[in-house]
Amino acid sequence: MGRPVMLGNGQLTVGLNEQGLVHDFYYPYVGLENLSTARSTDHKIGIWIDGQFSWVDDGNWTININFESDSLVSNIRMQHFGMQVELLFYDFVDHDLNAFCRQITVINHSPKHRIVRLFMHQVFEISRRGRADTALFVPEENYILDYKGRYSLLIYGQDKNGVIFDQFAVGNYGIEGKEGTFKDAEDGELSGSAVEHGGVDSVIRFSCDLGSEGSTQIDYWIVAADSQYGAEQIHHVLKQQKLDQRLAATRRYWHEWLEVAASGLQNIEASCQDMIKKSLMMIKVHTDKRGGIIASCDSSIYNFGRDYYSYVWPRDGAYAIWPLIRLGYQEEPKRFFGFCRDILTKDGYLMHKYQPDRAIGSTWHPLLHERHKELAIQEDETAIIIYMLGEYFAHSNNEDFVFSLYTTLVQPACNFMANFMDEQTRLPHASYDLWEEKFLTSTYTIAMVYRALLVGADFADRFEYPDDNVAWKDAASAILNGLGAFYDSDRAIYRKGFLLREDSSLDFDNTLDVSSMYGAMMFGGKDFDNNMVKSTMKALEETLLNSSPSGGAPRYEHDQYFAADSRYLGNPWFVTTLWMAQYYVRNDQVDKARELVNWTVQHALPSGVLSEQVNPNDGTPLSVTPLVWSHAELINTVLDLANLG
Repeated sequence: MGRPVMLGNGQLTVGLNEQGLVHDFYYPYVGLENLSTARSTDHKIGIWIDGQFSWVDDGNWTININFESDSLVSNIRMQHFGMQVELLFYDFVDHDLNAFCRQITVINHSPKHRIVRLFMHQVFEISRRGRADTALFVPEENYILDYKGRYSLLIYGQDKNGVIFDQFAVGNYGIEGKEGTFKDAEDGELSGSAVEHGGVDSVIRFSCDLGSEGSTQIDYWIVAADSQYGAEQIHHVLKQQKLDQRLAATRRYWHEWLEVAASGLQNIEASCQDMIKKSLMMIKVHTDKRGGIIASCDSSIYNFGRDYYSYVWPRDGAYAIWPLIRLGYQEEPKRFFGFCRDILTKDGYLMHKYQPDRAIGSTWHPLLHERHKELAIQEDETAIIIYMLGEYFAHSNNEDFVFSLYTTLVQPACNFMANFMDEQTRLPHASYDLWEEKFLTSTYTIAMVYRALLVGADFADRFEYPDDNVAWKDAASAILNGLGAFYDSDRAIYRKGFLLREDSSLDFDNTLDVSSMYGAMMFGGKDFDNNMVKSTMKALEETLLNSSPSGGAPRYEHDQYFAADSRYLGNPWFVTTLWMAQYYVRNDQVDKARELVNWTVQHALPSGVLSEQVNPNDGTPLSVTPLVWSHAELINTVLDLANLG
């Protein structure tokens, strides 16, 4: 189950699932502390009418989920035809306040006058397994407070006339054999229990007196702060200014943010406009105010794997800011480069991945390979930061900012890359490939390192560091001289790479991999063998592209990651499919490029969100949804088609 809607402001991030229910609730960093119990349940919404009760996720509702194309505001419709009731939602995270807000319209489609009772359920897991959380009703201000330590969550709601919820219940959830306080709602009445600790949840009730085809509006919010006092301050602002004003202000914020890209998007096809704006907002909502860019805030991956994607991969972050750089954004790239400067090791390389608070993330890369001590890194992650800094400079001409990073980021990173070479081959030493699986010297990585060294050399020349300029150009030249090691002459392709053995022999990996073509094309450019790029692409077309009923292209031959059907070479990925589209753009095969862009758009969720992969049989999303990298590549490809280079 993915997240068709992600809402956030760089500190508070909320993911809504395919029933429109809160499933992820990150605060105070994007993607770090998930305060929701997303692994087991979501925050329920229920309706009681004339003795009949229904939760909106019980299979009896028709639910349509979308968000606006020019602001990060959800547009959700829930209909229960049997009960003749409809719920409409405008949801947003306030652009300036750490508050998740839902403006809910309850509509009675019955010809009869009825009392419709709306139940809003909240379940948080602030402490580990929720064992030490407290939830209580605060009578002075009439709200529910869910707290532990420096996390305080204030829950409140009122109708359009300022009348607050008329019943509440607080209790235990998921401990001591208790299913949860939400069960208390199913008879239409709540007990009024006012406090509980341990694993806790809460429910509030709104009674809506509706005539035939009548409707009413409920304003509901959850405030996140580091104290009860801080939460109350935000709560008072929301009550004073009203949710209509906060919604309008948040829409204005997103309109102004997208306006930065407006001139750059003028030439793209009208059919892609909404999708590109949504993709830009998906990148933004995964960008923490302190610089980190999360790969995906979809926590449902934890139910199928050992970890989340809620980390800052330097590579994913760099690809995410690329379209922002091309479209003229300044603050997000600058903060990201500052983040990378701060996490760079003293030896000049970046580790596998990081938390948004700059702490090192989990890894599966060992420090030993065949009993030899090795760095647990992917060298391309260090290289791409330098390359992307070059892209930033080319589009912004902000020399002062780049110069401020020279001795703290550019110089140590390029010195590391220039020295991280094997004497026998004069090529980059083995590290893990960009797919985080194989330890080798890969075509993609050497292309990335080659271009990064040249970008660094250009900076050295500009800022008058002649020794750096010479050293880094020499290292790049050595890579160019050793390109023959990456040619598989039997198949006429760029091979995946090789591993240097102790006897100085090369153990070749001849796997056909889209990244080998893309790295050689994008970062090797005219300096690499263009005929070999073309023949590699021909092999990709014959072997990988459209190799399953769903179309698209897997990453490489026999890709087993989340493999859905062993009959095929792997699941199609949006990233690799769009990389092939970018090849077509560069080789004047525009119609083929458009076909792959159209394929991408057709396989998005109805809300416009892109997953990492799709099922090879039916095209349904697989792995995390959304994946920021997928959205970044879509924007880049569409910009390429619009000749915005």
